[in-house]
Amino acid sequence: MTAFITHCLKKTRLDLIGWLACVCLVWSCPTPSQAQALSTHVSLLQLERVGDAVLLTATVDFELSAAVQDALLKGVALIFVAEADILLERWYWANKKVVSVERHMRLAFQPLTRRWRLNVTSGVMTNTGLGLALNRNFDTMADALAAVQRLSHWKIADIADLDLTQRHLVDFRFHLDVSQLPRPLQIGMLGQTDWDISASARQPLLLEGDL
Repeated sequence: MTAFITHCLKKTRLDLIGWLACVCLVWSCPTPSQAQALSTHVSLLQLERVGDAVLLTATVDFELSAAVQDALLKGVALIFVAEADILLERWYWANKKVVSVERHMRLAFQPLTRRWRLNVTSGVMTNTGLGLALNRNFDTMADALAAVQRLSHWKIADIADLDLTQRHLVDFRFHLDVSQLPRPLQIGMLGQTDWDISASARQPLLLEGDL
């Protein structure tokens, strides 16, 4: 019984330490008047057909504010989400969504190794694990961010999913998922703009390559 109580007290103490760390991080963030406005935009969006697949290549240009960089260096992982929808154009009704895919990218700093780790999955990352993920390591923040910003030959659909005799549009969206940040940090960023990293682009599905 004594061992069980001791274990519970230790767990409570660790949870409290983690919560206090997040609170300290919140208070260290700039106030709204100090927040640095970020400019995020899609500088490249390219679609091509390779065999029976539709591939998307995109580049999203953005910079991290001082507050976001500080959070990363203090051990807060950031999750970026890229989404792509293919819409069937219909003049007589709203466009119909025929394909929808996502890519989740978790970026974290490893203090012990002083390296950056990027986990990439096609679904939502949960507390129970990352599931099937592509893992990469980088020596610098700049290299890790470059991998987040550049999506190369991402398969978003099979040709069989589309009626190529009809017109389609592609909606591409990219954002920092602040809902997966520690709760105290979410509360502290209310009214701030330096955590707002999002961009979108839309263009007709004009496939290049092996038609």
